[in-house]
Amino acid sequence: MTPKKLVVTYALDDEGREIVTGALDGAGEVVGLEDHPSEARAEILANADVLLARNISKELGTDELGLLANASLLQFVSAGIDFIPLGGLPAGLQVAFNGGGYAEPMAEHGLAMALAATKRLIVEHDNLKRGDFNQFTANRMLAGSVAGILGFGGIGVASARLLRGLGMSVHAINRRGASDEPTDWIGRPAEFDTLLAMADVLLVSLPLTRATEGMIGTRELTLMKPDAILVNLARGEIIDEAALYDHLRAHPDFTACIDAWWVEPMRHGAFHMGRPFLDLANVIASPHNSASVRGWRRTALTRATANCRRALLGDEPLHLVGPDDRFMD
Repeated sequence: MTPKKLVVTYALDDEGREIVTGALDGAGEVVGLEDHPSEARAEILANADVLLARNISKELGTDELGLLANASLLQFVSAGIDFIPLGGLPAGLQVAFNGGGYAEPMAEHGLAMALAATKRLIVEHDNLKRGDFNQFTANRMLAGSVAGILGFGGIGVASARLLRGLGMSVHAINRRGASDEPTDWIGRPAEFDTLLAMADVLLVSLPLTRATEGMIGTRELTLMKPDAILVNLARGEIIDEAALYDHLRAHPDFTACIDAWWVEPMRHGAFHMGRPFLDLANVIASPHNSASVRGWRRTALTRATANCRRALLGDEPLHLVGPDDRFMD
């Protein structure tokens, strides 16, 4: 019997091939598309059972997308694929993102930002540089407060475990309003206003889709507590940029921890801010590096390949992208 084929559309180095082969665990043969001459590409793609990709807009030609009709799954290494065009793929080809692939490091990053905000670390660092020794200016505790998690997938669940360990109550929103992970309260998107009013820390960890674009604007920010902390690990476009800037200026006790920006190099080719967020004392910023943890490549690639293995064995893949989730056509 001819072994099933996992075609990797980007160049695999030796470590990557070792990771993919090990995670596949004999379920199929690993075929690196970039390891073969250009004249062999069509045959390889036409005979692929499952594909593993980073960004098909860079790795495959538009004329090659139709060759994937025999494949059952296109699996991405990235967790966020909103910026990757999916139009032109065969109608029967399932698409999956790497759900939870980078969850633990991102959750830890979000916690670090929330702690920096509650403990006034950035503010008092700057005050010390000016000679102000504010020993008795009160800071806050996360323990006993409410963590609101918008998007209770891999990142949201990993965050909940950390935040619960600090003594926070976990309130969450997901599509079905239920979860196997323990929560103190969980609701559906229609109950988002309730979450906004309850949260001391609001963690944004859901994908960018047409339904979530601009989900947090002036009205939603006004519903939040005046001293709430907003942590965005997802996509900048989920929050209205101008509305957030205006809210921060009008509410100096409100803090925005921004890891995900509106215009970023990987998705847009440049970094740009429409408002001078970095001039505000109530902003804590990072360059969307929450997933950039040394050594995590193995874990993320292993998780993506494990989903490929499910498909090759005939099991239902996880983290499938539905029609409503496709941001780029």
